[in-house]
Amino acid sequence: MDKKVLIIAQILMTLMMAFSMSGIMMLVALGPHEGFFREWMSQFIIAWPIAFLMTQVVSRIAFPLAGILRGKLFR
Repeated sequence: MDKKVLIIAQILMTLMMAFSMSGIMMLVALGPHEGFFREWMSQFIIAWPIAFLMTQVVSRIAFPLAGILRGKLFR
């Protein structure tokens, strides 16, 4: 895969996942309340860079592992 496409995809995926997961987990933990959106955005701003950095590490493990599993599961 083109390295630039991979980076752009990781930026978009981590943005969407951090946005949705930070909101969902906050809603589950605290419920809807006054100031929810402001706190959500604060948590999202923290979560997104962490998620992006984690994909840089985890993808180096996940892609080769996916190739191995594909070979074993779909012969």
